[in-house]
Amino acid sequence: MASLEEIVQLAKKRGFVFPSSEIYDGCAGIYDYGPLGVELANNIKQQWWSSMVRKRQDIVGLDAGIVMHPSVWEASGHTTGFTDPVVVCKKTGKRYRADHLLEDAGVAADERMSQEEFCAIFEQHKEKIQVCDPDDLGTPTFQNLLVSAGIGEGEVYLRGETCQGIYVNFKQVLDSMHMKLPFGIAQIGKAFRNEISPRQFLFRTREFEQMEMQYFCHEDTSSEHFAAFLASRQEALVALGLRKENLRVTEHKNLVFYASAASDIEYHYPFGWKELEGVHDRGTYDLTQHALHAKERLTYFDQDRNEHIVPAVVETSIGVGRLFLALLADAYAVETLDDGTERTVLRFKPSIAPMQVAVLPLFRREGQQRIAHRIVEDLAKHVSAYYDDTGAVGKRYRRADEIGTPFAVTVDHETEENETVTVRDRDSMKQDRVAIEDLASYVNERIN
Repeated sequence: MASLEEIVQLAKKRGFVFPSSEIYDGCAGIYDYGPLGVELANNIKQQWWSSMVRKRQDIVGLDAGIVMHPSVWEASGHTTGFTDPVVVCKKTGKRYRADHLLEDAGVAADERMSQEEFCAIFEQHKEKIQVCDPDDLGTPTFQNLLVSAGIGEGEVYLRGETCQGIYVNFKQVLDSMHMKLPFGIAQIGKAFRNEISPRQFLFRTREFEQMEMQYFCHEDTSSEHFAAFLASRQEALVALGLRKENLRVTEHKNLVFYASAASDIEYHYPFGWKELEGVHDRGTYDLTQHALHAKERLTYFDQDRNEHIVPAVVETSIGVGRLFLALLADAYAVETLDDGTERTVLRFKPSIAPMQVAVLPLFRREGQQRIAHRIVEDLAKHVSAYYDDTGAVGKRYRRADEIGTPFAVTVDHETEENETVTVRDRDSMKQDRVAIEDLASYVNERIN
């Protein structure tokens, strides 16, 4: 696997991801997706939406606002319990996330422990911390992660997670769509967290995009839905292109008080095993909390049982950035070819590749260029295709490999004679001769 530094360099060089506001020295924890990054991220989101919503009759979509009433975050507990421990070096004034310092020192600090318990663990093990003299480290304090903003006449918060928008719209979706238990509501959207120390590129950022689904069910069936989603989400990640050996499931041992079960699907990133996606059985806590604070009845009338019930919730939650980074890491390869030269290649699954076909005239001749442009226009109706006539064709193949383009179509002198082109496969580098009239079906068959 490539190092994180190699992935970051390639991402910037080839237009996947740029540091935000770089001409003004950047903005920590925030990144901009470049031309290829937008395409890859959109493909990730479209495939998630297709598998989670369009192919299921029991899940519908939602797009809630980024700004909601401040009481939403009071009811959910975010205004008081949504914190991270921060410690300051008395000598340098630098701020560190205290649980990360312990983690780097090989000490596990469970996020579910109380603040008093965490401070005791930190004091017990701070001699192992090497970022500065342990005697210069103060007592950890706890910083709330909600990002506040001003709107109208009052203070509001930018949402810290997307799922709260689903909970507060539960009744409206239920009534307008005539849903029957069990059913789910899915959403893709931006969230914001006041991270103390954003790090590891797209893994931990202050602005990020989530793909979340909340599945409402009877409490006595939540365990079977939890198991089903945990299995199906692993299958979906493999289908997207991640290798099985780079995925594992870690069960939470110490659950928050309202949860019945929780597991992380972890990915082996260049910096180690880390959470990629979470699957949680949250019980009835969320709807109960909002019902109490809003003084609204958020229940489902079960006709078979002839009673109003508060549904339990099984959640799946994954960050677009974390999945984007995992796919980059999994696809990245540097190969030595038969002639002794090296090539860097991103082996994306063709269906998610940001660009699926490169069309290359062998020479900058008017006839070849005209045919190449015509091919691009025709292919663009079916797949993502682009034109490239800059440099020798060998270098253009290497550029196409480096951005993960599965197929390269070369227009040459023979094309002008018989309307056939050469199609080069990214992974095997083998070439087929294909008639232009058959090209769209040839490519579509191999992508899909």
